[in-house]
Amino acid sequence: MILIADSGSSKCSWRLISGNGDSSAIYTSGINPFFRTTTSIYDELVLKLRPFSIVGIERIFFYGSGIINDEKASIIRLALQKLFPDARIKLYSDVVAAARSIFGTSGGIACIIGTGSNACLYDGERVVSGISPLGFILGDESSGAVLGKKLLGDYFKEVMPASLRTRFDIKYRLTREEALQRVYKMEKPNHFLASFAPFLSEEIATEYAQDLVKTSLIEFFERNVTKIAGYHLYPIGFVGSIAFYFKELVLEICSMYQLNCVSILQEPMEGLVKYHMVNNTYPEPNE
Repeated sequence: MILIADSGSSKCSWRLISGNGDSSAIYTSGINPFFRTTTSIYDELVLKLRPFSIVGIERIFFYGSGIINDEKASIIRLALQKLFPDARIKLYSDVVAAARSIFGTSGGIACIIGTGSNACLYDGERVVSGISPLGFILGDESSGAVLGKKLLGDYFKEVMPASLRTRFDIKYRLTREEALQRVYKMEKPNHFLASFAPFLSEEIATEYAQDLVKTSLIEFFERNVTKIAGYHLYPIGFVGSIAFYFKELVLEICSMYQLNCVSILQEPMEGLVKYHMVNNTYPEPNE
């Protein structure tokens, strides 16, 4: 039995895989060690994953945002060890999840463009290089959070065309004071900002939405992908809701940079299940 988890800050997807390939899925709230403690993680998981804890799980593979070092990983590891004391537990960043989901044991440039964004060079076993995403204030180019930030700025500064401003106002009824409160005073402003990205998808036929998304995607390529040495020599793939819903523009810009895009996935879980079904009898890299 193996248990796979793919977590962002708002949602965590779990998949239990039996030896014959049967699987069971369950969902919990997001497990990001920047926002959760070991105690809060355990208290939720003991309620949600108790059925899984009695079926003889041998290995757990946890992929998630916020796993940037051993200190952050240990916050999650301790909760999992308490619930699954006999399991071998490995934790990886979300960019490793993207790479394994897209490429399996082959190599290429794996990109995440969802609420946040990231890019790395993967050699089929491990991430060998990458550019720090830096979050939605300093980086995360073309992410949902950054698209939402640009969109709200254009709305309140009346840069957005009047017809679109009217449709935006009818849809969201958002005041400037509420927006400032949510962005500067409340938790998870990146998720608040990303919640407006669907408006761009709905209006993608307009010149304004096309230009905003395309310009942002070019920023992502220029500030992340092209910083990887020899980037033009590798296949490239994407995971994340923004890449998925704007896939036509992603493919257009891949063509501009003469890159071979092999996959655009909304979520990495199915690819991770396939990866671990093939590789579950072999040692993990660095073990």
